[in-house]
Amino acid sequence: MTNYAPSAPLSVTVLSARAIDYQELLNKADSPDVCIAQCADSANDIDPQNVTILLADPGLAVQVIPECNKLVWCQSTWAGNAPLLKLAKQDYQLTGVKGVFGAQMREFVFAYMLHFSRNIDAFRAAQTHTQTDKWCSPDYSRLCGKTLGIMGAGSIAKALLPAAKIFNMNIIGLNNSGDPVEGFDGIFTAVDKKAFAGQCDYIVNLLPDTPATHNIIDSDFFNATKPHSVLINTGRGSAIDDDALLHALNNNQLQAAVLDVFSVEPLPDVHPFWAHPKVWVTQHSAAESFPEDIINIFLENAARFQNSEPLKYQFDFEKGY
Repeated sequence: MTNYAPSAPLSVTVLSARAIDYQELLNKADSPDVCIAQCADSANDIDPQNVTILLADPGLAVQVIPECNKLVWCQSTWAGNAPLLKLAKQDYQLTGVKGVFGAQMREFVFAYMLHFSRNIDAFRAAQTHTQTDKWCSPDYSRLCGKTLGIMGAGSIAKALLPAAKIFNMNIIGLNNSGDPVEGFDGIFTAVDKKAFAGQCDYIVNLLPDTPATHNIIDSDFFNATKPHSVLINTGRGSAIDDDALLHALNNNQLQAAVLDVFSVEPLPDVHPFWAHPKVWVTQHSAAESFPEDIINIFLENAARFQNSEPLKYQFDFEKGY
């Protein structure tokens, strides 16, 4: 770890696609703990030798951090930081954000769950039928009594629980320890993933990108899923074996897949997911990082840094999360 004696105020480099927004928010906050040394929306406009504290989008930070010899702390604007965790340079503190994406994720997940349960596409298609068929209501189901399986039981998972309870759903989870988690009706570990999959009507993956979660959703998993089940992936693309998912969809092992994240991003134009009739693709947009949400986390951590206190939402480079 680079030696660094905190000074008042901290000299901060802002590197983000929304750098101007962060600059305005920091100026408005008028924090005694922070002053802006550099502010840019392009890595090319940053002098890495003058970076000690970095507030940055990981996709941009990864371009400069290898040259930032004085870096002591990077506050990421994202929840996931796979690009930074894979860098050889790890002699600094890396913090992410939590507690600000739950509401957005909840909207995304339940939008698609309701889409499939209420059979929205069929009702829309019925409008084009002949007059005699127009008033024949398509079949649909309810969320009430269905089982929602959540892979990962952290803060975002817990944000889904109140809505699931309102719909009177059963809620099961899958995590590392298998220890009971408040709000869940049952918890499984990866060893029992087939038993977990077999109970779910809706499966939401929120797992981080770690060696233990790589391809955890594989052919064994899909061999246990219900044919009408729906998979929603807003966690990490690496959790899914793409070939196994395509095979499962083509062989009616599940009804549909809603995919917001992928092993390779942007998803290549030629990838079969784009044209598959049972796949809904979104562009890693289930929950965005809004500067007005991120800035308070950064300012709180800046105050902690000044006081040599532990930073919130710090990543462990060895664990990968």
